[in-house]
Amino acid sequence: MKKVLSGIQPSGQLTLGNYIGAMQNFVKLQHTEECFFMVVDLHAITVAQDPAALREQTEAVAALFIAAGIDPNKANVYVQSHVRAHAELGWLMTTIANMGELERMTQFKDKSAGKDSVGAGLFVYPTLMAADILIYNADLVPVGDDQKQHLELTRDLAHRFNTRFGQYFTIPEPYIPKVGARVMSLDDASKKMSKSNPNVGSFIALLDPPDVIRKKISRATTDSGREVKYDPANKPEVSNLIGIYAHCANMTIAEVEERYDGQGYGPFKKDLAEHVVAVLEPLQERYNEIRSSGEIHHILKQGAERASIVAERTLIEVKERMGFLLPRE
Repeated sequence: MKKVLSGIQPSGQLTLGNYIGAMQNFVKLQHTEECFFMVVDLHAITVAQDPAALREQTEAVAALFIAAGIDPNKANVYVQSHVRAHAELGWLMTTIANMGELERMTQFKDKSAGKDSVGAGLFVYPTLMAADILIYNADLVPVGDDQKQHLELTRDLAHRFNTRFGQYFTIPEPYIPKVGARVMSLDDASKKMSKSNPNVGSFIALLDPPDVIRKKISRATTDSGREVKYDPANKPEVSNLIGIYAHCANMTIAEVEERYDGQGYGPFKKDLAEHVVAVLEPLQERYNEIRSSGEIHHILKQGAERASIVAERTLIEVKERMGFLLPRE
């Protein structure tokens, strides 16, 4: 079994894009690989957070992991800050990274653009991400396009450590699923569906009520004409909606096109909304059960304990190789 590591930040509401592009793949991977799925709260605080909101959203994201179908008996589900080795290895990785490497990170450039003051945490974010991956010697890392550069840095840091201190770290590979990897915004198909978009109509949140989902889809941007045809180059908006439909209805793109041949966008969007509702209602029911029962706290404690065993073993080995004087019994 290969080790798989991924995480989601507890900032904003998780979306249908997170579910299709990431969480459903987590569910599949847990059956064949050794998986570590975490809520990355340490990454969230690279920008200012309201403490109460951060606590609430951290628990909510963890509960959504389970509601989406991740089995805590098969995969390790935990909060990043509950495994302290992440932060310590993050510092060690920072010391072997170069300023130039971090300055070239496009995500840092984008998030700091136009700001008078930028926190140092945002600058060294990629070295903490590298530690998240390397602390478990992960083989595979599910990544979107916006994180590919960070994974490349992780690979560089692992190679640099191995060259200086002896072969130890696994060089991680990206895991990019062939289907369902990218769901675009409902108001602009040139942009990824994002929980950070200020326009709430641009995304479907996993906890949106059915009537809200129906309204958002009815208002989703479509291309000129009325043909329900999958053509990302010339009809990007409706192609995005067809992709969502195919996934939620468990149909092929061709089957969706055939069903709505000659019918126009109205019937298509109405049925799409019902398929999305049918997918999310069971998830929402399970989520509410988890939150009301309080079982998520036991799940997170169990996950952190299991993850810590692996992480502490790695940290001790890394520190010994780097020349630290380790405490003796």
